[in-house]
Amino acid sequence: MSMNIEQVREYTLSLPGVTEDQAFGEDILNFRLEGKIFVCLGLGSSKRDIKDSDSRIALKLLPDRNIELREQFSAVKPAYHWNKTHWSDIYYEEMDKSFVEGLIRESYQLIASKLPKTVRSKYLSELD
Repeated sequence: MSMNIEQVREYTLSLPGVTEDQAFGEDILNFRLEGKIFVCLGLGSSKRDIKDSDSRIALKLLPDRNIELREQFSAVKPAYHWNKTHWSDIYYEEMDKSFVEGLIRESYQLIASKLPKTVRSKYLSELD
């Protein structure tokens, strides 16, 4: 079973400390932890490029993980508007819901792991 756009948003917002904004315009939702973006959700209303109408999220993941996922899944591509080493586009409607949730969590944990120790512990401990 795959996720829809509302499920992606609800799941991402359910993670501790997550906020959302639209800093890049009305067609993209950014999800942040302590001000750091870890998920960008395309809302499909952009007229800039046909690729923007696809159901996808950009996730920040470790470079080796991005390579591994892109080799394994046709629904994972280098991020269109982001640094392609650190970000991948995940076409979530083409993948299993639990797998996509795991990737969102992985992106969240990556950002949390880079926060100062006193801040980091309150987010990572809540996910254990």
